[in-house]
Amino acid sequence: MTTVAWKALNKHLGDIQNHQLRDLFASQTDRFQQLHLEFEGGLLDYSKNRLNQVTLDKLFDLASEAKLEHWRELLFSGGQINHTEQRAVLHTALRDNKPNPKQTLVSRELDRMQQMVEQFSQKKWLGSSNKPLREVVVIGIGGSYLGPKLASEALQTYAQKDVLVHYISNVDAHDMHEVLGLIDPTETLFIVISKSFTTQETSTNMRSCMRWLVEKTGDQSVIQKQFIGITANTELALKAGLAANNILSMWDWVGGRYSLWSTVGLPLALLLGMDQFRQLLAGAHSMDEHFRNQDFNKNAPVLMALIGIWNRNFLNLPAYAVLPYDSRLRSLPRYLQQLDMESNGKDVDRHGKACTYQTAPILFGEAGTNGQHAFHQLLHQGTTTVPCDFIGFRQTNYSQEHHHILLSNMLAQSQAMMTGRTLEESTAMLQAKNAERIDTLAPAMSFSGNRPSNTLLFDRLTPFRLGSLLALYEHKVFVQGIIWNINSFDQMGVELGKTLGDKILQSLQSKSISNEFDSSTAALLTYLMQQSD
Repeated sequence: MTTVAWKALNKHLGDIQNHQLRDLFASQTDRFQQLHLEFEGGLLDYSKNRLNQVTLDKLFDLASEAKLEHWRELLFSGGQINHTEQRAVLHTALRDNKPNPKQTLVSRELDRMQQMVEQFSQKKWLGSSNKPLREVVVIGIGGSYLGPKLASEALQTYAQKDVLVHYISNVDAHDMHEVLGLIDPTETLFIVISKSFTTQETSTNMRSCMRWLVEKTGDQSVIQKQFIGITANTELALKAGLAANNILSMWDWVGGRYSLWSTVGLPLALLLGMDQFRQLLAGAHSMDEHFRNQDFNKNAPVLMALIGIWNRNFLNLPAYAVLPYDSRLRSLPRYLQQLDMESNGKDVDRHGKACTYQTAPILFGEAGTNGQHAFHQLLHQGTTTVPCDFIGFRQTNYSQEHHHILLSNMLAQSQAMMTGRTLEESTAMLQAKNAERIDTLAPAMSFSGNRPSNTLLFDRLTPFRLGSLLALYEHKVFVQGIIWNINSFDQMGVELGKTLGDKILQSLQSKSISNEFDSSTAALLTYLMQQSD
């Protein structure tokens, strides 16, 4: 980039890039006080990043230069910020009780959703054998799966008694049959989630589940009783055999990765009850208000986004780890992979020009402490520095002993990544133990530290707090897309694979190989056809 603020940050980089975090903490006894933010129910500690107040001021200048305030208002007012698909981006309207351009549509579908939830929870939704339905199988993929799955796991402690929710996403039949082997066909409600109702994986799994259900129940009308569709294409849902009153609407102004807040959240509402689902919406709305109204220097999504820009574009750090120290958030990294990498994994800007700068980082993660016994070795001593987000909660539903160990591990990991251990410290430690082979062991036990991280702490994992947390990351990703001048709300890159996949599928089914395939694809098809004979 050639903007004034970008150039100023590049110049500033020379002044700070050789500073060590442990030295910054030693010289700034109030560093945490200066570089943390408290907001409703939460705390963001960003003091363990390789920056200072000058860095932040220049990053705020960058946000102003990118007209972030203008774009932020367009987001909330329904401006057509998804310019390639000529759509507004109004997922925030799904969780806003105040009048907005889409409120009538949203309220109507939420009311219909509540009726379904009440019928289910009161054991009045009867299947083909007149038994109350008590289990749910969700068929979807991408945003139609990742959000509901994450929230179902995260909020399981709030689940209604005897309600079980299962998910089928992968077109691999092993995934589907693993779920079908767990359920009673006469007591299971199937929910098919697909905006277009043409998504290959979802459509294939839906048809297979329909055949299985009819075969197991011997009732041709069972689809009308035990299948719900959530889609923007009602016509195709009706053609698939679903009853009209079992189809809920979703809209083209809500992207799949932002759709949990819509009728796509029905599985979660069935699991928790509608009141708890509305608490999830309320938590997200509270973060919307924070993001919309707070100044940049007191704005959690803006701060996290700008620090991410600093790490990615100026410190040239290509990856990013999200480490929730709560097993209920074990699916959060996967959810954020879609949110971040599908939104900002772009190499063309809003004007159709190639990006000459890096965009979305490679995101990965795992729940603590499992990750410590898998990839944290690389985080501490690898040749690639990976910034991290540590996420924890002050309160637990179970043993304080377990929780204190969990939190102590989280804080120790972030501290170790910041301080590291010098060769002199390693040598002294080994000498104090009268160890042998000190010359060999000391270098192996030393690591540089100076590895940046944020720590997010919340009071307790509730529906409200989960809503706030997910909305925080949504807005962080949005801000970064504005700084990079890209469209965060399309996903054109995945279309080519789908198109080519259709041609390859035709070859596999017809056992004929077109001469349009490259030699590798043609040879692999030949091998697969031989093995299937």
